[in-house]
Amino acid sequence: MPKDYLPILIQSIVVLGFVITTMLLTHFLGPKRSSKAKLENFECGIEGMGNARSPFSVKYFLIAILFVLFDVEVIFMYPWAVNLKALGKDGFIEMLLFMALVLAGFVYIILKGALKWDKR
Repeated sequence: MPKDYLPILIQSIVVLGFVITTMLLTHFLGPKRSSKAKLENFECGIEGMGNARSPFSVKYFLIAILFVLFDVEVIFMYPWAVNLKALGKDGFIEMLLFMALVLAGFVYIILKGALKWDKR
C-alpha cells in the first residue's frame, strides 16, 4: 500500500534536506582563501611534470568495462547456488540458460578481438 512507503518518503526528504542545507551552509559560511600554492595540483607529494593529457589506450577501458560486466553477472550466480534445492528443476534450467547467454557474450567478445591487447 502507498501509505506503507510514507516513512521512507519522510526519511528521504529529511536526508536530502540535511545534505542540501549542509552543502549550502558550507559554501556560504566557509572561508574563501585562495593562493598559488592552494591552486596547484597535488599528487602524493610528488611534483607534477609533463602533460596530464597524454594519450591513453582505449583497450584498457574496454577490458575494465568487460571485467565489471562479467563480474556483475557472476554475482547473480551466488543467490542461485544458495537456493538451488528450493528452486528445483526450473531454477536449474533458468540458470543454465543464463550461463549460456553469458558464455555466448564472452565468445562474442573473444571473436570480435576485444581482449587482444596488440593489433596483429
